[in-house]
Amino acid sequence: MGRRPARCYRQIKGKPYPKSRYCRGVPDPKIRIYDVGMKKKGVDEFPCCVHLVSWKKENVSSEALEAARIACNKYMSKNAGKDAFHLRVRAHPYHVLQQQQQQPSIIPLTGVWGGRHSSLQELPTLLLGRLELTTSWLEAEVVYHVLRINKMLSCAGGQVLLSVRCRDSNSHHAQEALRRAKFKFPGRQKIIVSSKWGFTSFKRTDYLKWKAEKRIVPDGVNAKLLGCHGPLAAREPGRAFLPGTV
Repeated sequence: MGRRPARCYRQIKGKPYPKSRYCRGVPDPKIRIYDVGMKKKGVDEFPCCVHLVSWKKENVSSEALEAARIACNKYMSKNAGKDAFHLRVRAHPYHVLQQQQQQPSIIPLTGVWGGRHSSLQELPTLLLGRLELTTSWLEAEVVYHVLRINKMLSCAGGQVLLSVRCRDSNSHHAQEALRRAKFKFPGRQKIIVSSKWGFTSFKRTDYLKWKAEKRIVPDGVNAKLLGCHGPLAAREPGRAFLPGTV
């Protein structure tokens, strides 16, 4: 039995159904790599950040995420350089969908209801029971992972699918790479140039100001801010009371 197109399961129905001890034998999702590029570069190397944000509530398959990652990585590696960006897939497909069993042949049947049913799908549940499909590795084509995108009603607009951090000189390359990755997803997406510094949660003006005040501690691709909490003995002279953040 083949797999139906993803448009058949684009609409979100029911509750999340992740892989668990009750849902066993689920095959691995197609996407396995979530960080591409110079992921070991420090937080000060790539100040610019561009996001691809979903603007619709829907299901997105793991194949679509993998295709978008490949398209974005290919364009950035060719135009900006392999060592000039860091691409991160922000969405993880944990929701599992099960495709119901289909009967391709037409079976004319006459039941106690007095009507003729053209196929097995049209039979009432009382006759043959619910049509269940056993999940196993042998039927990996009909069980697959998707991502549930729940559109947020805040000013952010939606859920971030892909994020690219790079230098300011390669910002236009990142926007074009994400534009090409948009065609791998259904629905509607928007490309947003972030006002934050890289993957951090600090605005660029605040980051530069706090870095000049030596309140920024690099932490890989992120950074920590020294606030007004903590032991006073560990602080430098004249910096016992630091102003709080807004």
